[in-house]
Amino acid sequence: MSSDFETEPGNQPGMEAGAFRDADDRISPLWLERLRAFLGARRAEDVALVMEPLHISDVGDVLEYLDHDERVALVRLLGDQFDYSALTEVDESIRLELMEALPNAEIARGVAALDSDDAVAILEDLEEADQNEILSALPTFERLSLKRSLDFPEDSAGRRMQTDFIAIPPFWTVGQMIDYMRSQRDLPDEFYQIYVVDAGYTVLGTLPLDRVLRSQRATRIEAIMNTNLVLVDASEDQEEAARTFERYDLVEVGVVDESGRLVGVLTIDDMVDVITEEADEDIKLLAGVGDEDLSDTTVDTVRSRVPWLVVNLVAAVLVSLVIGLFGATIDQMVELAVLMPIVASMGGNAGAQTMTVTVRAIAMRELEGSRLKRLIRREMIVGFINGVIFAILIGIVTWLRYSDPQLGIVIALAMITNMIVAGTTGILIPLTLNKFKADPAIASAVFVTTITDVVGFFAFLGIAGLWFGLF
Repeated sequence: MSSDFETEPGNQPGMEAGAFRDADDRISPLWLERLRAFLGARRAEDVALVMEPLHISDVGDVLEYLDHDERVALVRLLGDQFDYSALTEVDESIRLELMEALPNAEIARGVAALDSDDAVAILEDLEEADQNEILSALPTFERLSLKRSLDFPEDSAGRRMQTDFIAIPPFWTVGQMIDYMRSQRDLPDEFYQIYVVDAGYTVLGTLPLDRVLRSQRATRIEAIMNTNLVLVDASEDQEEAARTFERYDLVEVGVVDESGRLVGVLTIDDMVDVITEEADEDIKLLAGVGDEDLSDTTVDTVRSRVPWLVVNLVAAVLVSLVIGLFGATIDQMVELAVLMPIVASMGGNAGAQTMTVTVRAIAMRELEGSRLKRLIRREMIVGFINGVIFAILIGIVTWLRYSDPQLGIVIALAMITNMIVAGTTGILIPLTLNKFKADPAIASAVFVTTITDVVGFFAFLGIAGLWFGLF
């Protein structure tokens, strides 16, 4: 090992907190090299020294840069100083890989120090036997709290909520509430509002902290609490909960169970993560790559992509069968083989544009009442107008290229037909999938592309055959 690593770590150039990232906001190669050297030499104190200034999101980035053995070494060398909430900042495959390498007793120790939402995020992907073993090592209250959150459906508000919150009765005064919060040691580290509840923990109102600060100590809570309640059901999908945050500009909201009892809270930082995750998921599904991470193995990546490639293969075979129906027509007029991909390609692109707008509108719950009819009508008109515009352009180009005005008219008619179909299917297919409770982002692209290809080839070759009397 070079002499650079033999000096006192605190005196090494580049070891200060600011040297963690370079000018391009990436982890500094020098910083990473030194960390790896400390890990290889099992220098726990030096590892702790260089990791101590980092935010948990930065620790997550470091874990993703390291290989498997280095990750395990980092967690073990840091010991009690490793914040397990950093595991919520890494890809699922890396988190599971680390969980499998660490003993359950060590995981239980790390999870015990976390907020409940972070603890659930780490535990929910483990096997049930491992979950139970880890939970059994926790204090009774924490164990029951986490078990209840894990019992809620996956991707629900109950899974995302934090079970630590402040609840007070309405008959208290502001002074009593302040004294209570000052005397308690197990309050949430961060909170934005206080919940006013009855004896059964039914929410009667909320009290923002700014209103507390502006009120006299003798003021009764019920006199200043906000009774215009916005609450989220624990079984509600996390995407719906995020939409509630967006609609009402919230920073925190209470979560209630099926009986209306307050069981937890959702905060804006969790909802930002949900919005990012859902957007990431929709983008991947539109491309047919499934739930895939950069850290996935080659085998996992292949397994994720193959099913949709098979579906695309079937669609391509269907399109080839349509082309095969017009083999004799193409043989008599070779120009058709050159021009027909243009019609299909333009239809596919136009359909993809409409489909993207529709999928987004469905996700944002914007297609209600008259909006749906207006969108369908608009996209059909847009398809027609675009069809006319590009029909004129491709018709003129074809006429000039082949000195055949009739061929220009044929491809123009086919272009108009396919652009109208593209606009219509681009909206109807996602709507149909959504009606049958299927995620419109999953298969819309395959169906839209297949239909526009089939219609494009069929329209162009069919019109050409009829126009030129080739049948």
